Amino acid sequence: ISSMNSSSTQRCPLAKGLVSIAALVNSAEETPQPVSTHIKGTIPSWINGSFLRNGPGKFEFGKDNHWFDGMAMMHRFYVKDGDVTYNSSFLRSDSYTKNSEKDRIVVSEFGTIAMPDPCKNIFARFFSRFKLPQATDNASVNFVKYKGDYFVSTETNYMRRVDPDSLETKEKVDWTQYVAVNSATAHPHYGRDGATYNMGNSYGKSGFFYNIVRVPPQETEGDGAKEDVADLYGAKVICSIPASEPRRPSYFHSFVMSENYIVFIEQPIKLDMLKAMLYQVQGKSFNKIMTWDPKCDTIFHLVNRHTGECSAVRYRGEPMFTLHQINAYEEGGCLVMDMCCGDDGAVIGDFTLENLRRGGEELDKFYNSMCRNLPRRYVIPLTVDEDTPMDQNLVNLSLCTATAKKTGPGEVYLTYEELFNDELLQYGGLEFPQINYAENNGRPYRYVYACGFGHVFSDSLLKMDVRTKELKAWRHHGLFPSEPVFVPAPNATEEDDGVVMSVIINPKEDKSTFLLVLDAKTFTELGRAEVPVNIPYGTHGQS
Repeated sequence: ISSMNSSSTQRCPLAKGLVSIAALVNSAEETPQPVSTHIKGTIPSWINGSFLRNGPGKFEFGKDNHWFDGMAMMHRFYVKDGDVTYNSSFLRSDSYTKNSEKDRIVVSEFGTIAMPDPCKNIFARFFSRFKLPQATDNASVNFVKYKGDYFVSTETNYMRRVDPDSLETKEKVDWTQYVAVNSATAHPHYGRDGATYNMGNSYGKSGFFYNIVRVPPQETEGDGAKEDVADLYGAKVICSIPASEPRRPSYFHSFVMSENYIVFIEQPIKLDMLKAMLYQVQGKSFNKIMTWDPKCDTIFHLVNRHTGECSAVRYRGEPMFTLHQINAYEEGGCLVMDMCCGDDGAVIGDFTLENLRRGGEELDKFYNSMCRNLPRRYVIPLTVDEDTPMDQNLVNLSLCTATAKKTGPGEVYLTYEELFNDELLQYGGLEFPQINYAENNGRPYRYVYACGFGHVFSDSLLKMDVRTKELKAWRHHGLFPSEPVFVPAPNATEEDDGVVMSVIINPKEDKSTFLLVLDAKTFTELGRAEVPVNIPYGTHGQS
């Protein structure tokens, strides 16, 4: 099945009478010392370790506007011998400290511009608008690892190293001190050799570039203890991809990686650099310079991740929006890419606190206007040259309906396969995808675990078989799950041998959050650990 006439939003059911989610975006108190949880059912005794989550947790700084702008709050569930404890901490970023002191946004965030100090005189306030905004270190998106160390990250050039047990905030790490990039994503990929890959921007007189960065594995130091400092030494840019439009580069949140290739997806969410300078003067925030431009094709830049060589072939597809890839692998001379996609990239700027705290018909109206993301499969033929025939489908994989056709010298046009059946539409689409990453990242796979979005925030957990497109679901009215994380069982012999864990929030009841543990194979509940504190809705994390 190729491109459909109706959008993903139009194909999903309209909502009516949605439950209020205002409680999911209220500030929470931190829990610095681990507290016990109440276990219902059984938490498998073989699960031992930390389940870490990140996300916005404090919103009361002046005119906080956007959900993304809440101060980062880190959460840790420690599981051992069938018991679970919970602790949390605000990230002590410079942004958090300065905002706390001034009781307003001092460092600009995604949807909230830092306004001049009201105590300054009118001339100082006027000229301060012409300074470039300082990047925030409010790392509220994800937990990531480099050379064995844990960091929390966002989408600027700053990360914060953290202690994964105590959640203590350690030093601020500036990517620009190690490699020539001005930002980095919060979704790196991990190679089997221990190296970590990421992407960042750079811009200057020669234009705007998307850069692929490789951080080498941790060096073995023999019997010596590892020094307690951040270590990104050895990081280098392995490929720089010039933006198709230097003054209007594309926004990106993640990228595709298989065993031998990286694909950067240049999508029609554009950042207007000239408008950015103007908006700084006008006091408008970063999200206002992002525009969805459906006149632009999606461009897939194919890079050999071992040599850094970028393919001379330009792979294109119709306009689409994507935040998260599911998996990618090579088969039959092709690169198969599965990702969550939508037909309207304007959605990111809509997650204002005002919208999220709506009630009644206003909340229904907001949800029904949103784009739904659905899983799609694109396939890139890896050997395209001057002898490749024109206008013939170059994808010859069995049971795959995605196509790739050479349309001109060095040009290939891709159409996708819908990686689902109509049952998924009843769950509002699929996002926050996770797989058995340790075993199947970059390799052929069968199962994806994700959230269904029958509400503004996810209201179901899903398991999908990408071969048969069959679904299993966990859904209870009024409960809101976080991104699921797969944990393999000891000595697992099958891809779905293990458990899926997710943090579940009930906005109708005080202190009713729990850690849910599902059997990954059957997708039935094994147990839950009820937490005696309130937890706000989060973003990403890892086990």
